[in-house]
Amino acid sequence: LRLAVSTTAKYFAPRMLAAFVMQHPGVEVSLQIHRRETLIARMADNADDLYIFTNPPTDAEIVTQMILPNPMVVFARADHPLAPQEKIPFERFAREPFLMREPGSGTRMVAQQVFEAHGASPRVCMELSTDEAIKQAILAGFGVSILSRYTLGLDTEQAQLTCLDVEGFPLERHWQFVYPTGKQLSAIAQGFMDLVRIEAKQLVLDHLSQGP
Repeated sequence: LRLAVSTTAKYFAPRMLAAFVMQHPGVEVSLQIHRRETLIARMADNADDLYIFTNPPTDAEIVTQMILPNPMVVFARADHPLAPQEKIPFERFAREPFLMREPGSGTRMVAQQVFEAHGASPRVCMELSTDEAIKQAILAGFGVSILSRYTLGLDTEQAQLTCLDVEGFPLERHWQFVYPTGKQLSAIAQGFMDLVRIEAKQLVLDHLSQGP
């Protein structure tokens, strides 16, 4: 089973694969983790059985199946001046120094779309190539960023970070299975999709509710 996923899906895809292998111990699995641009190229080359996107391509003939919610939120350091405020106007948020993912990133695309929708431009102070790097920059006090709610992991609370209550957030997004229209899925790939459809919530979201 060859699975290629977006960078934020790396926190739950291994759980799904582990559950599938427990039921089918003879299956070998391969997990590739890439930014959105690379996933699109791999799909065009038919390099994998299935793909997981948050923002599937809109200019390709594809089949999609929703897996789990993947809300996008505004992260800031816990002692940020806006942290205690409620219903922060987007215009006020847009004045903050912004940490942006690199070109080709799905997270960057979402950020650009939401700023454009509000007729604003981000005050980009730094571009970084991973969400972990953005986390460290936030903690260092460089600025704020728009990231997946689960981009920092599923298991632990981030006491030094907070989600700002900004107008229009959280942005509703979903992780989705994606594959080209007309592609004949193998029995193994179809079985994996069936398992995820039935057990994803219990294995991932219910797990989150048991955390701190």
